[in-house]
Amino acid sequence: MRKDNPKLTFDELYEKVCTYITKNDERKMISKAYLFAYEKHFGQTRLTGEEYIVHPLNVAYILADINADASTICAAILHDTIEDCDCTYEEIEKKFGKEIADLVNGVTKINKLKFTCDNEAVIANHRKILVGLCEDVRILIIKFADRLHNMRTLWILSEKKQKEKAKETLDILTPIAHRLGMNQIKSELEDLSLRYYKPDVYFSIVEKLNQTRKERDRIVNEMMMKVTELLDKHGIEHQIKGRAKSIYSIYKKLDKGKRFSDIYDLLALRVFVNTEQECYQALGIIHSRYRPIPKRFKDYIAMPKTNMYQSLHTTVFGLEGYLFEIQIRTYEMDEVAERGIASHWSYKEKGSNVKASMQNAMEQKLQFFREIMELKEEESNDEEFVRSVQEDVLKDTIYVFTPKGDVIELPQGSTPIDFAYRVHSGVGDTMVGALVNGNIVPLDYVLNDGDIIKINTNKNSTGPSREWIDMAFTSQAKNKIKSFYNKIDKEEYLKIGTENLQKEVRKRKIPFADFYSNENVAKLLEEFHLGDTNELYIALGNGKLTAFSVVNAYTNTNRSKEELILDKVTKGENKKIQVKNDIIVEGIDEIKVNIAACCKPIPGDDIAGYISKGNGINVHRIHCPNISDLEERIIDVKWNEEVSKKYSTDILIRAEENKDLLLNIISKTSGSDISIQSINTIHSSEDYMFTLNVLVENTERLQKFMNDLLSISSIVTVERVIN
Repeated sequence: MRKDNPKLTFDELYEKVCTYITKNDERKMISKAYLFAYEKHFGQTRLTGEEYIVHPLNVAYILADINADASTICAAILHDTIEDCDCTYEEIEKKFGKEIADLVNGVTKINKLKFTCDNEAVIANHRKILVGLCEDVRILIIKFADRLHNMRTLWILSEKKQKEKAKETLDILTPIAHRLGMNQIKSELEDLSLRYYKPDVYFSIVEKLNQTRKERDRIVNEMMMKVTELLDKHGIEHQIKGRAKSIYSIYKKLDKGKRFSDIYDLLALRVFVNTEQECYQALGIIHSRYRPIPKRFKDYIAMPKTNMYQSLHTTVFGLEGYLFEIQIRTYEMDEVAERGIASHWSYKEKGSNVKASMQNAMEQKLQFFREIMELKEEESNDEEFVRSVQEDVLKDTIYVFTPKGDVIELPQGSTPIDFAYRVHSGVGDTMVGALVNGNIVPLDYVLNDGDIIKINTNKNSTGPSREWIDMAFTSQAKNKIKSFYNKIDKEEYLKIGTENLQKEVRKRKIPFADFYSNENVAKLLEEFHLGDTNELYIALGNGKLTAFSVVNAYTNTNRSKEELILDKVTKGENKKIQVKNDIIVEGIDEIKVNIAACCKPIPGDDIAGYISKGNGINVHRIHCPNISDLEERIIDVKWNEEVSKKYSTDILIRAEENKDLLLNIISKTSGSDISIQSINTIHSSEDYMFTLNVLVENTERLQKFMNDLLSISSIVTVERVIN
């Protein structure tokens, strides 16, 4: 790739783009964009001293290197005009059209963000970058080129700023470039970032490379000649190149504990041929002469990576006992390997017949962005969104297979549920079981790289289980399951809310005509910040509102809901009521009851109710320290004798050793009718500590489980937790 050129001219850029952009109107548009940008940036200079226009020209040239389309080249030339010049979105739209204006505007929004190491800023920037760019992938790629040219001139900034930009590039941009398969830009960004972030390490590697270069060049050239003779002898038309490892890739290997000499026992060649068939022929010919190393062969042609990468990889014993990694691919595959998603432009411009499988791979990669948009819509705040993106999108990935051999990419930690929903929502919704490598597995089984998964479905299935939300790993699967139940629950909530409100109105002896008048309904919707009556009924049905509070708002009482509840309790209105809840508040029905998260009471615990402000009654264990000083708002509550479900609570385990401990703990749940929701490790210098969140029917069952745990020899204590 071309390095920074402080004297780059538009003529050089124009000559470059004309090698692949053939339409005259598109060429004219690029010239028009340059003249416009030149006028807007006239008189501006960069910190390096050169005219400012040199920067957008270099950004556009980087994109021309990967055959970016005309709109992207124009947007690259114009990308700083809104941010740094007297220019508006409307002006660019009028002169160049909405497509180019949207691209420039997208890059402008990103460039306004100031990345820092502060948690809040990083979270906000992650969110805005990842979501803003997914509207058009080209915005992201313009940003890569913009950052690449800035990294080439990073020497002008202070050491502190250099390190900040380098770290930001490694943490945020290069992982996305990798996901898009843009190896050419990604590799240079990584090397430049390492150069400024860890200069001692960078120059140490460079020095060692220079010391060994002469010997490496000699042996690589000799091996290239031998392989060329071999392929020529068998009539395989080809090109061959020595392939240098990037400095950053060497750093990553050194960082994992490898020695420099170990890394450079492995030298690299890349062989280019015309057809896919010739890739396999060349592989067989090379293996016939040079012995391959077992388990080092990868066929990414038959099973491409989801970033569209295709190639054959093999490692052989070459000349003088040196190990050589050899990659074999077609010229078209090499374009995809270097440019990733951007290579689609080249095919489009050249009118090449791209295979259906490559088109599908392109769609899979664009789905990456669509899934980010889904996360944006589902998550309630920036922190949750970023956590989801980091887990689902930027986390380490595994590659698993359908029974037909199609490759599915998933984040590490995924289960068959995640696989099913990644294939199709319909597969997930109708799933009844899963087989991994021919064996039946539970749905919370953690998948491994290379697993072959078969999902058993039943078209008569009633849908996914709510418990799957906790078993799924990806936010995509969790959100699909939640969406399924939201649709079902909405109708049920609508019915329940309507009935509850009508019942409360009757009980208060309020005429329906008065309560449901247009004027009163409008007041209620305004009071509770709701859009329509359906929202009101749904809020009543799902417990966000109570019929008591809604009717109370109608009566315009000056007394608070809490005062009315206390009044009922102190006056002893203990009328016989039909109990619907697991917790009974004497004399009151249709009241929202919440289980306190601090002490997590379960049936069998002595409990007390605390009248909260605007959120019903919170139920605590009677000895919970959080209510010890709150006598005024404490009321009597009790468990319904016919409790209808299990409740979660936390226990703390201390152990002397960790060997097989979690396995032994989990084994104790067998036959106990107790489910472990989560296990968290608490680090301690003296012993091993774990908190378990369990679903349990009552205190009797919990005590038996805790006694069973104490029978494990390494466990010292087991106790309930109050947070």
